[in-house]
Amino acid sequence: MTRALAAISAAVASVTMLAACGGDTGSSGGPVAGTWDDVVAAAKSEGKVTLYSSQKPANLEALKKAFEFEYPEITLEFVRGTDADINPKVEAESRTGKGVADVLMQTDAAWMKAAEESGAYTTALMGPALDAPEYEPQKSVIDDEFALTSAAVYSLGWNADAVPAGLSTPEDVVDPAYRGKIGIVNPTGIASYVDMYRYYAKTYGEDYWKKIAALSPRVYPSSLGVAQALTSGEIWVTPTVQPLVTEEAAGAPVGWALPRSPWGTPWYTSALSAAPNPNAAQVLVNFMVTRAGQTALNPGYAAVLPDIPGAVARAQEVATPDTTDLTPDKVREFSQSWAEDFQ
Repeated sequence: MTRALAAISAAVASVTMLAACGGDTGSSGGPVAGTWDDVVAAAKSEGKVTLYSSQKPANLEALKKAFEFEYPEITLEFVRGTDADINPKVEAESRTGKGVADVLMQTDAAWMKAAEESGAYTTALMGPALDAPEYEPQKSVIDDEFALTSAAVYSLGWNADAVPAGLSTPEDVVDPAYRGKIGIVNPTGIASYVDMYRYYAKTYGEDYWKKIAALSPRVYPSSLGVAQALTSGEIWVTPTVQPLVTEEAAGAPVGWALPRSPWGTPWYTSALSAAPNPNAAQVLVNFMVTRAGQTALNPGYAAVLPDIPGAVARAQEVATPDTTDLTPDKVREFSQSWAEDFQ
């Protein structure tokens, strides 16, 4: 396969999170040699694959159902957490040689760049869907090891019972009527959320978040918590939530709209070098970029293939964060500044 490194080109000289990863990486030895059919046959013999992901649980459940329909011999299990939760798990499993996860789906561009440079955690991908022209592999796969599988595009959100007129711009959230009823995510330690906060400050005013802080917002660990709080009426509005497609379809009293300049962050998926089921890992990553995988995974998200039902955009059009500005030190610095404003 020919792959491009265009999506992440900035060097991250100061990233040190992987520096301690020496010695045994817990490598499984990789998938079997041979054809793709040989890999699929070996995956069926393994019978299991485990995915770590920060995607929405409902979408991961849909992925599980679709994957097991396509491959009934392989059980898909997933562990859902933020990047700050799951990436250290991958590091620890690699260092100790006790792999649990086979596949990682995450949005932390700085972590991915450091993993790419170290070669410690991921292995080369294969599979026919990764080479399909409609997937645009030259834009979508980095260094043979990171496959674009989805992207979160953040929208305005509101509780339709409390705010029947809805919202039009992020500036609409800055209203004293919403004091104590605004929901925001906690960016502490999460590079993608730090990038989002910076983007909103650049786009809507450097004092945008200070104005929000003055209205006593409620803080949640992820946009999933924000969506749940909107649904329950615990909060009324938010400037940043993933499009509430599944919530609306289920009849929840919520509304959403993309602002004029939406921010997004891509998810990249990798087969892990410490995978206990290396063949099933390859089969899962490949499935995730097929039409069946994309249809399951991307309601309310940006898809990597065109014309996916429920997708709100094309993932290849979402800009990758600048990793030079999202090093661990800079993420910690921003997190401390955010805490001073909001806590």
